[in-house]
Amino acid sequence: RMNKPKIVRPEVSQPAHALWFDRKKYVTINFAVQKPTGVQVDIQPDKMIFCKNDTDDVFYNELHFYDKVQIHDSRETVHERTIHVLLRKMKPDVAWPRVQKDPAKPSWISVDFDNWRDWEHEEDEGKAEYDQYVDMIQEMASENKGAIPDMGDLSDVSRGIWQLSLCNMEK
Repeated sequence: RMNKPKIVRPEVSQPAHALWFDRKKYVTINFAVQKPTGVQVDIQPDKMIFCKNDTDDVFYNELHFYDKVQIHDSRETVHERTIHVLLRKMKPDVAWPRVQKDPAKPSWISVDFDNWRDWEHEEDEGKAEYDQYVDMIQEMASENKGAIPDMGDLSDVSRGIWQLSLCNMEK
């Protein structure tokens, strides 16, 4: 990561369209680029540069972050139709109202509403336990095809326990 060549802005380029969303510890940006080749990504603490310079389309994006990121815990992965960038926030649990420093939004970046979650206002206290409980109840219901478990055999069990305790008392 240290000896990356400096990315030079191509003379003729356009910005690639990107979608971003915010999580507690990370910010995710997905650049929409078909069959990406010649991709360079430079993630710095306060900005990133994305460049795709090959024969077809030349893309160049420069983004100054809303807040600082940890570069050693941030990375990019190149897929068939997207370049996925994961940025580790320097300050976890601080929501980013926007991905860029400047309040004026560049036209090429939008919020990824499919992955957006208003995590700031989620009740963390007991939420995980509650979710697990709900999952467990739903699982039990689906295993029993929605039927309430038959409790009829419980009376036999309790009668057996009662008889055992009588036997022990007689001794």
